[in-house]
Amino acid sequence: MTQRRTVRSRLERLAREIAKFGAVGAIGFVVNLAVFNLCIHGLHLAVVRSGVIATVVAIGANYVGNRYWTYRDCDRSRRSRELTLFLLFSGVGLVIENGILALSHYGFGLTSPLADNVAKNVVGLGLGTVFRFWSYRTWVFRAIPAREAVETAESFLAEAPEHVGARR
Repeated sequence: MTQRRTVRSRLERLAREIAKFGAVGAIGFVVNLAVFNLCIHGLHLAVVRSGVIATVVAIGANYVGNRYWTYRDCDRSRRSRELTLFLLFSGVGLVIENGILALSHYGFGLTSPLADNVAKNVVGLGLGTVFRFWSYRTWVFRAIPAREAVETAESFLAEAPEHVGARR
């Protein structure tokens, strides 16, 4: 019975994580889509250049959302390592996303605005998102080891004002 609860608890936690990651991703998608189309149609930049610019802007928005909401309870002790890995794996996702766009636009000759948006913002972004989710949760936003989490909580409660300690 306890093993069942453990599995259920893990699945519920994973479902919450996926939902938060998806919500942050949805905001990133809107940013990505808007910047991509602004660069192409408003600034008349090349397709792949527009895709890279849009992805970089969305990566910034996604980092803030994932760090401070999706993975806010994860280890923060090595922030520079976290940011470096985030940028590395986001860069791989950028290559996946915009590689699909380049293949579609230049390789297959599908050059309409609809084809460019589908290649980049549906196929490329979809594959890049699966890669990013796996890499972020595996390498970037790592959970605090249980012993360290307890020590952190105990030290917080010991240093907290008396009205917080009174709730115990």
